[in-house]
Amino acid sequence: MANRTGNYCAFYVKEPFKQTNLGANTTKDFVSYRNLQMWKGKDNSFPFVDSHMKNYNVRDGSDWDATLKPRLRDRLSKSKNIVLFLSSDTANSKALKEEIDYGINTKGLPVIVIYPEYSEESDIINCKSKSIKQQIKNLWDKLPIFRDSMGSVPTIHIPMKKVLIEKALKDKDLMVSSKVESGEFHYPC
Repeated sequence: MANRTGNYCAFYVKEPFKQTNLGANTTKDFVSYRNLQMWKGKDNSFPFVDSHMKNYNVRDGSDWDATLKPRLRDRLSKSKNIVLFLSSDTANSKALKEEIDYGINTKGLPVIVIYPEYSEESDIINCKSKSIKQQIKNLWDKLPIFRDSMGSVPTIHIPMKKVLIEKALKDKDLMVSSKVESGEFHYPC
């Protein structure tokens, strides 16, 4: 059994992906992933374990079936959850579909959904009705495999706020080995 200690970050970048390409670093989703790496770099106690560092990187132009897909699956197999960055920039890419489909539907990984364009809990949920706002639900349509699969695992929906991200990363209910029943969750505002 794989050591399932990592947080698998799923984010959209224009394909083909080049980590050194300035274009990737201007995409909200990728910049948000870089923020997690930065927070961890500045504070080793920040509870982020990057699954992308659990096997060696691939070269640009690597074959999808022979190299890229197996590498994604290996990283997901070593993860306790998925951290999905979902924004107005997110697109339904081949890699993102594979990550979400395999992570949720095969590995049963809980999902921490971070919305980079929002900074407060009240941006995500209606504080009176305690329901997720329609503007957030509309973002789910950008990634149909997520929208259609998230009901089978616990998902928490949070803004791009360090204290809430840290809380979610530490939450045992959002780890595959100790996850709660499936459902849509959020922190109260």
